[in-house]
Amino acid sequence: MDKKVVIISASLRKDSNSEQLAKAFAQGAERAENEIEFISLSGKKMGFCTGCLSCQKTFRCYMQDDAAVIAEKIKNADVVVFATPIYYYGISGQLKTLLDRCNPIFPQEYRFRDVYLLMAAADDNPHTTDKVISSLAGWVECFPRCRLAGTVFAGGVTAPGDIKNHMALKEAFDAGMHI
Repeated sequence: MDKKVVIISASLRKDSNSEQLAKAFAQGAERAENEIEFISLSGKKMGFCTGCLSCQKTFRCYMQDDAAVIAEKIKNADVVVFATPIYYYGISGQLKTLLDRCNPIFPQEYRFRDVYLLMAAADDNPHTTDKVISSLAGWVECFPRCRLAGTVFAGGVTAPGDIKNHMALKEAFDAGMHI
């Protein structure tokens, strides 16, 4: 396979359920002999996008923080995986901040073609994911050479560790194996 895979864990909670999904995906992708970079947003310094749009001319954000570094890694990956807890039927705020800060990638040549979304929520209703997927799909649509290649949802998981033995872990592993 030999693809460069960047996996972003957007939960700030240690050993979160969405991070466990991300790790399962990473194990599958690694087993398939891909190059993995696992990035947790916990502890990262990321300012909010100010909407100045200077990045559309300079191809970089004027704020040189962790978001700018991560955006560059996303740009140069073959596969990008976002793992997020679901809060109020949406992606986590820190993931939204990162996606906004990826604006400098938009006018440039980018390498990624496949994007995956891994989600964990206390609610186990499958419709819980509709707005989350829609939110990321809007970001993906801005990059015409890529696609939302797959999603994995673990519902009914609240406390860290609730995901243990959840079938979504195998789904995430299998998705990683088949990138």
